[in-house]
This record gives sequence, structure tokens and C-alpha cells, in this order.
Amino acid sequence: MKKVLIIANLFYASPRIPGLAKYLPEFGWQPIILTVPLGEDPDSRLGPPNDFKAKNRVVETYDYVSPRLVSDDRLKVKKSRVSNFKRWFRRSVPLLYKWYWEVKSYPDTEKKWKSFAIKAGDQLLRNEDVDALISSSSPVTCHIIAKELKERHKIPWVADFRDLWTQNHNYSYSSLRKLFEQRLELKTLATADALITVSEFWSKKLSMLHGRKVLTINNGFDPDQISNEKVDLTSAFTITYTGQIYRKQDPSKLLLGLKNLISQEVIDPKEVEVRFYGPLNERLEKEVKQYGMSDIVVQYGVISRKTSFERQGESQLLLLLNWEDPEEKGVHTGKIFEYLAAQRPILATGGFGNDAVETVLQETNSGIYCSTVEDIKSALRDLYREYKLKGKVTYSGNMEEINKYNYQEMARKFARILDTITKRGD
Repeated sequence: MKKVLIIANLFYASPRIPGLAKYLPEFGWQPIILTVPLGEDPDSRLGPPNDFKAKNRVVETYDYVSPRLVSDDRLKVKKSRVSNFKRWFRRSVPLLYKWYWEVKSYPDTEKKWKSFAIKAGDQLLRNEDVDALISSSSPVTCHIIAKELKERHKIPWVADFRDLWTQNHNYSYSSLRKLFEQRLELKTLATADALITVSEFWSKKLSMLHGRKVLTINNGFDPDQISNEKVDLTSAFTITYTGQIYRKQDPSKLLLGLKNLISQEVIDPKEVEVRFYGPLNERLEKEVKQYGMSDIVVQYGVISRKTSFERQGESQLLLLLNWEDPEEKGVHTGKIFEYLAAQRPILATGGFGNDAVETVLQETNSGIYCSTVEDIKSALRDLYREYKLKGKVTYSGNMEEINKYNYQEMARKFARILDTITKRGD
């Protein structure tokens, strides 16, 4: 079996990279994952699944401490003091702080990992035969590490973009930094044997910048999460959202649509519960109080992955908040694939219609896309009517289409690319 060294910071790269590592061996590739120290906290929400290290070969650079995980109490105290100074600095001299931060975080906050990762990668590649490299960003330092290892060891390299680099629409730095960073991006990726990203829309953007073909491999879900056992659905008309709510997502459209239907006595508020599982969101809390829906809409806080899957599977509906940004059109939110595994109807709200999320829902017959409040009201009216008639909302997902988005299929596509680039060097 051929070996591939995957360079990824697993505090950022989960769940795509753990999913890829799990299924690559089925297609002739044994993964070795080079990453930062993962820690031993079984309840951590960061990083890969708890059993990942037991099931995979993982090389951790123990001398490096990632900003995403500070486990030493003394470091926590130091970090707290530094944070207080940064807050004062940012508020007192914001322009100077912005310049300072742009320099300090160039090209990303994990840049100090480079020397540790290259040392570990060098040792590994000298001591055994590895046939290819995969680097996955963010952070983009992973690609910089891969470039140097490729040049030192003359090994084929695939660069995978879960997020774009300088073309990221959330790019928050100045045009001057972007000028320098775009040069770095072009120089870094010039020697990559293949470029991959997660949507056709992003592939086109990357291709225009780099003047070469960019391949698309979507995110996905673990097929092992799909259970054939019968799950008892909640007796209430439950709408469930799991995960963090980001700035460019707007749950208020659902709240407003639901409130209108309750006011019109179309929906009985005693039979409805909207459940949010994830970090508490102050904006959502204010909107819930504003609409007088505290008895219906509840934030339950953070739960484990296992509990999250259970809550999804028992729900009448799963809420998917699409991005409220035209620059995100054509991009899948990662949550849609997690929801596909739950095998419950998806209600996607927001966005601008006719985008990648709507396409997936139509192809898989797994849910409804509603970009406006009126669309949401119409969908909820029909879904609630079905719930009252049948005691549940029926799920009619097309499993043949759904399985095109699982990690096994994702690994198959990666393996095909790895086979191609390694044959070139034979």
C-alpha cells in the first residue's frame, strides 16, 4: 500500500481530514497525519474525534503549542495578561494595532509551527518511503510546510483548500498585505502537482488566480453515521439547529416566519420547539426576546458530537442557515453534509437562492430551500400540516444521491488524484 503524508492542523481541519484519513486505505493509500499536539481532553470540542489517534498514525509536534490549545495553567495566566494588553492596545490606537496585527499574523497565526513540522516531516521522509504529500488549509502554513518538504524530498504534492487563501471573501487585511500575500500564495503553490478545493465556485476563483486547472472535491459526511435502526422522533414539531451561528447567518427569518404563523393561529405554539445546540449566541437571544418566543426557542448550549447526532436524528426538521452574503453564493455550508447523514428533512433558510445548497437539496430530495420570510412561512405551513395529519414530517431523501457526498466517495476522488500524480514521477 502506498503512503501519503497529510499535513494539517486538526484543530482547524476537522472533520474533512479525519474523514479522508479513515477511508483512503480502501483505495490503496495509507495516511500519516502530521499535526500539532492534540491534547488528551476527551471532552474537547476542538480537533478530531476522540478515537482518531487510536485508529490512525498521527505524528504530533510536541514542542509546539498551538494558539488554539493552551493546556498549561501558567500559559493560560500569561495569555490572559497578554489579552488584556491587546484589548487596551486595540481600543486606544486601533490603526497602529491593525498594522501590528497584520505583520504579526502574516501569513497566519500558526506560522511558528513551520520549523517544528518541517523537522518532523524531514525525519519521517528520510526514514521511510512516502509516495505523496497532501496539505490542507487553513492555516495556510500547512502549504508552506508542504512546499519545502516537496523541494527537499522530490515528492508529489496535492494542496487542498477547505478555505481560500487571499481570495477568501472574508479576507480582513489591508490591500498592501494582500499584495504581498498574493505573491506568497502564487510562489508557494507554483510547484504543487494538483490544487483542490471544496466547490466549483471556488475552483473557478483559484483557477483564475493561478492560471491552471483546479479540481473540486466537496466536503461530506461519514457513512458510518447513517443508522438503519428506527429512531423515535420527538412528539413535538421540533426544528433543530446544531453548531455555531456565524455573523453572516441570520436565524431571524425563521423566527419571524414562525411568529407570523403562530399569530395567524396556523401553528399551535404549544406543539412547537425550536432547539439550538452550540455556543450561546447573544444576537439570537435578543431576537428571541424581541419576538416574544422564549417559550418556543431555546438555546441548550454546547453538546458532544454523539449527542448532536442523536438530537438531529430525532428531530422533525433540521434548520440550515445559509450565508447572507452574495460572495458565498456557490459555496456549500459544511453543515449540510452532516445533516444529510441524519436522514431528516432539512429546512434551509436565507441566502439568495439558486446556489450550491439549493442544488444539493434538490438533487438529494432531502429538504426545502427558502430564501425569504414568505418562502419560510409557506414551507412551515405545509410541513406543520403534514405533522398534524401523520404525527411526523416524512423524510424522502434519495440515498443514492446522498451517498455521492460521503467521505468514502471523497477519499475515492483524492486517491484517484494521488494515483495520477505519482504515476507522472514513475
